[in-house]
Amino acid sequence: MCLGIPGQIVDIVDDSNSIAKVDVSGVKRNVNVALVRPEGIGPGDWVLIHVGFAMSKIDENEARETMTALHQMGDVYTDELKMLRSSQIE
Repeated sequence: MCLGIPGQIVDIVDDSNSIAKVDVSGVKRNVNVALVRPEGIGPGDWVLIHVGFAMSKIDENEARETMTALHQMGDVYTDELKMLRSSQIE
């Protein structure tokens, strides 16, 4: 199953390559934010992440609702977090 996971942007770490550090349930990873750059993003904003890419910008309420739904999925969400922990974009 493929899931989009909400993450909060902590910092834009490589502006020229559209790489931002995001926090997903305490896991911090670099993700590519090129697809959402036209929407105007920065630290504190929320994005929906899939396979290392921010797919859309979301508001904090949508992020909370999505996280609640993901936590209710149990192992599916846990597996997705494991994949996120093992991923790395430099």
